[in-house]
Amino acid sequence: MGILDIVPAGVVTGKNVYKVFEYARANNFAIPAINCTSTSTVNAALEAARDIKSPLIIQFSQGGSAFFAGKGLDNKNQEASIIGAVAGAEYVRTVAKAYGVPVIVHSDHCAKKLLPWFDGMLDADEQYFKAHGEPLFSSHMLDLSEETKEENIETCLKYLKRMAAINCFLEMEIGITGGEEDGVDNSGVDNASLYTQPEDIWDIFRSFSEVTNLFSIAAGFGNVHGVYAPGNVKLHPELLGKHQAYVKEQLKTEDDKPVFFVFHGGSGSTKAEIAEAVSNGVVKMNVDTDTQWAYWDGLREYYEAKKEYLQTQVGNPDGEAKPNKKFYDPRVFIREAEKTMSKRVKEACEDLGNVNVL
Repeated sequence: MGILDIVPAGVVTGKNVYKVFEYARANNFAIPAINCTSTSTVNAALEAARDIKSPLIIQFSQGGSAFFAGKGLDNKNQEASIIGAVAGAEYVRTVAKAYGVPVIVHSDHCAKKLLPWFDGMLDADEQYFKAHGEPLFSSHMLDLSEETKEENIETCLKYLKRMAAINCFLEMEIGITGGEEDGVDNSGVDNASLYTQPEDIWDIFRSFSEVTNLFSIAAGFGNVHGVYAPGNVKLHPELLGKHQAYVKEQLKTEDDKPVFFVFHGGSGSTKAEIAEAVSNGVVKMNVDTDTQWAYWDGLREYYEAKKEYLQTQVGNPDGEAKPNKKFYDPRVFIREAEKTMSKRVKEACEDLGNVNVL
């Protein structure tokens, strides 16, 4: 039995999101969440998932959403980010089913200062729910890890109740992810803040479960955004196993992995670290830095190979009057970027054991 035996192709929501994560956890694999900033990057990611028969998560950050709408738009009150995120979700809904894979549409880190963006997306979810019986997005991520644990849980619970009413899944973060991403700089935080305690996980799991089971937890185990030289980041994925054991003990359950965990700051991680995290209940891993590089790398390689055909509109090594249009057509060079990004998405899926699972 594969995932398509339990959920349909295309964008999945509500109980079907839970079923996808439950299937991944039971079969010891995780799903990469690919940050996308354009229809081109969405297409590259979906193409990879189709080719290797894998479910996929497409996610939009606050900055990526604003870019999707257009950098020429004013982002006062997060208006451009709201428009871009909604447009991105609608685009994924339009094309995902054609790729033949289950897709989770997700919004990435939302800090306290970005809550107007979150509210705007939830407004769109509620409007879509009224018309279609499901939210526009599959899930959203609240990152209030910089706040106190009490405020983090209280605010997340407020939103969780609103989201549960429309069957929308919530990802929350406890324990700070280091490094810098999308304008949020945690590169100077105390290392102790990068590691979540098992009691924190239980407090979240217990209180959230009273509302719904549609939630996951991004727990800190030394995670850092960005990419660094080997040895500079000290990940401890074994801590996730201890968290699972603690929650299991509190629940008095036979389930060894009752929590859906999320792996942030996954770029540059070793395959062994990824495998251990997955074995301890990680069902989603964020991938952004590495796919950004892959997209650029395809463009760079194309330019280097065709440089002499890309200096003028007319005139190249084949002749002074020879046109160069077929070389500088965006459909040509952007396609090369898509190919290398798609290849990197496939690698992420392979690292997570997410291949041929449909």
